Amino acid sequence: MVILGCVKKHVTPITRIHEGAVNRGSESTKYSIRCRSSLFHLSNCRNRNGEGITNDKQCKPFNRHRAPVTLQDEAASRFDEDNNNSIGFRDAFLKNINAIFQFTRPFFLLGVTIDMTSVSLLAPQQFADLTPTFFIGLLKAIVPGLLVNIYEVGVNQLYDVEIDKINKPDLPLASGDLSIGAGITITCTCLLMSLAIGIMLRSPPLISTIIMWFVLSSAYSVDLPFLRWKRNPFLATMYGVLERGLAMPLGYFMHIQKYVLGRPIEFSRTLMFVVAVKCWFCVLLVLLKDMPDVDGDKEHGIQTLSIALGKEKVLWLGVYMLLVVYGALVIAGASSPFLESKLITIIGHSTLAFLLLQRARNVDVSSQAAILSFYRFIWKLLFAEHILLPCVRL
Repeated sequence: MVILGCVKKHVTPITRIHEGAVNRGSESTKYSIRCRSSLFHLSNCRNRNGEGITNDKQCKPFNRHRAPVTLQDEAASRFDEDNNNSIGFRDAFLKNINAIFQFTRPFFLLGVTIDMTSVSLLAPQQFADLTPTFFIGLLKAIVPGLLVNIYEVGVNQLYDVEIDKINKPDLPLASGDLSIGAGITITCTCLLMSLAIGIMLRSPPLISTIIMWFVLSSAYSVDLPFLRWKRNPFLATMYGVLERGLAMPLGYFMHIQKYVLGRPIEFSRTLMFVVAVKCWFCVLLVLLKDMPDVDGDKEHGIQTLSIALGKEKVLWLGVYMLLVVYGALVIAGASSPFLESKLITIIGHSTLAFLLLQRARNVDVSSQAAILSFYRFIWKLLFAEHILLPCVRL
């Protein structure tokens, strides 16, 4: 093959040679060029008169084109290196974003959003009240609620790192995907932003709800004297009832009714019934939430009903409690003066009760995955309940 007046002979490739370099052999004056696809040895170079050339300085055609080949290959190497660095940075960035996202516990954020929307929809008395002003006011109120909820799940993870390494090793702090410092920063920032937005909205009921949310969630998780309520089943239940059963629904209802709709605060029979249902659900969730965490709680000395009574008894106790509240909701629906409320409430809760019984009969309490799946199913029932509750009208 003739290239630029030189005769190039293909021989066995040399393996120890840097890509894109033009090297001098150690045993002779042969020259080698490694291309992307193959390696060639320039075994003899002849000038136009056919004379052999043994010195690279005499092979002017070769020398004339050697530098551009080297520069082009070095540029390609630099491009590959920059591309690899770019891909590595992108992957690391996406991994950190996902860790932060998982740290916020998006499943619970969804539940809180539905819960706040559900209780807020009890304030409007007719469809004409569902104006853009109402939905904008609702959105403004939901934002600080989500932020303080991130504080709640964040502070719980910060104080439960060792427990989560056993019970929930996939969580960002337990797995090491997110540092403790980053967790503290996210948690404190969300709390401060929540308080700031609440103050900006100038709503005493909303600000009081955020403060109560902060105090109760701290009392539940923070490991200080007289705190860490999660160690005691009674205090853990009281935390759930006070926060999600009373403070949040009443605070958001009053905020929407007075500071969004501009009406005087009135506690109707429907609101009181819904608050009672939410309190019952809170007791149920506190009862069942420790079922998947028995191993870690037992190792760290946290006493729960799941440890004291056993998983199976706690599971069926929770099922019976949920059936009781579904029965009460069916009766409330039957006594409603509104036909739409009557039909939705009766049919909806009868369906949920049937699905609950079917699922509970097939739970293997010896399987950690089955228990966790059932607990998540209870949360889905709670989401469905939040959708049905605004239809209850007494």
